[in-house]
Amino acid sequence: MLYHALDIFFVIFHTLLILFNLFGWVWRKTRIANLVTLLLTGSSWLILGLIVGTLGYCPLTDWHFRILEKLGKNDLPYSYVKYLADRITGLNFDPVIIDKVTLYAFLAALAVSIIINIRDLYIRRVKSINLKGR
Repeated sequence: MLYHALDIFFVIFHTLLILFNLFGWVWRKTRIANLVTLLLTGSSWLILGLIVGTLGYCPLTDWHFRILEKLGKNDLPYSYVKYLADRITGLNFDPVIIDKVTLYAFLAALAVSIIINIRDLYIRRVKSINLKGR
C-alpha cells in the first residue's frame, strides 16, 4: 500500500515539476523559482550524471523507479518522460525521439527563462533609476 501511494506521489510531483520547468517562466511571480529548478535539473543531468556515470541522471526518477521495482515493474525505460508518456497514453514511444524532445524542450525553456529573467532584472533596474531621479 505504501509503495502504491509513493508511486502516485512521484507521478504527480514529478509531472508537476516537469510542467513547472517547461512553463514556470510564464508567471512573473514564479520566474526566478523556474530558473532555479531548471538550473537544478540541468545540474542533475550533467554533474550528478557524471558522478553516477549516466548523463541525464535524475534522483527523482531513480527513487521512483526503485519504488516501481518493489511493485514488480521491470523493464523500465531509461527516461522518465518516456515512462510517463507510455504510462499516460498506453502507447510505446520511441525513446530516441522522447530524449530529443525532452532535451530540446528543456533547452528552449531554459533559454526563455534566462532571457525573461534578464529582461525583468533590466526593467527593475530602469524603474529604480527613474524613481531615484525624481
